[in-house]
Formats: sequence, structure tokens, C-alpha cells
Amino acid sequence: TKDSVFKLTGFSDADYAGCKDSFKRTFGGAQFLGEKLLTDYGFHFDKILIYCDSKSAIAISCNPIQHSRTKHIAVRYHFIKEHVEKGTIELYFVKTDYQLADIFIKALPVDRFNYLVRRLGMRSLSPQELERLAKSQ
Repeated sequence: TKDSVFKLTGFSDADYAGCKDSFKRTFGGAQFLGEKLLTDYGFHFDKILIYCDSKSAIAISCNPIQHSRTKHIAVRYHFIKEHVEKGTIELYFVKTDYQLADIFIKALPVDRFNYLVRRLGMRSLSPQELERLAKSQ
């Protein structure tokens, strides 16, 4: 309904030099609901929960004393910190084993990939299943 309240949850992760070909940084995230325009339609949420596997990143975002040590970081990277201060985002530590965003940025063993697919509420289709679906349309 228009006045429904729900939680918005996100996972994010980054891997420095994570690309095996170019050694460039990789970044990925998973948000279970989008924020844009939802409030325009009457949806309200308490806070956006973000699960991060970096205790350092959480400390920088949540501790104003750490801020003076991060002034060399470009302004655009302070987005999360600003929203933590406003109270619209709440950061939680999650062990790497439970970091759902890994599926988007890392080459994973099959078992780990399938585990994350299930946790995201998705399904991994075999090439045969994909072919059958393509033919049925």
C-alpha cells in the first residue's frame, strides 16, 4: 500500500586490482530495493542497512575523528559517510563468507557462486535450461 514501511538493504564490496586481466579495481553491490522515487510514491523506510566486510571502511564512515585522516580521498567517496551522519544509512560488519556482493566482483569457485545465487534469491540456469527457455519463446 501507499503507506507501507519496509527495510532497504544493500551489500557492497570492492577488490583492489581485482581484474585478473587489467589489474583494475572492481566494485559491485546488491540492493534489494531501490531508493529513488520510492518516497515520491509514499513508501517510507527507517534506514538503509549496508553490510560491509571492511572494518576500516566502517570506522572511517562512523567515526568523525578518522575524518581528518581521509581528507586526501576525493569528495565523491564521502557519500556514505555523509549519509551515516544524516542517519539514512547504517553500516554493519559482515564476514567475507557472507558478503553477497562478492558474486558481482570476483571469480568464484562453483560452490561459492551457487551459495551466493541462492542467498540472493536467484537461480543459476544450466546451458540446457537456457536453450530450452530460448526455444519456448
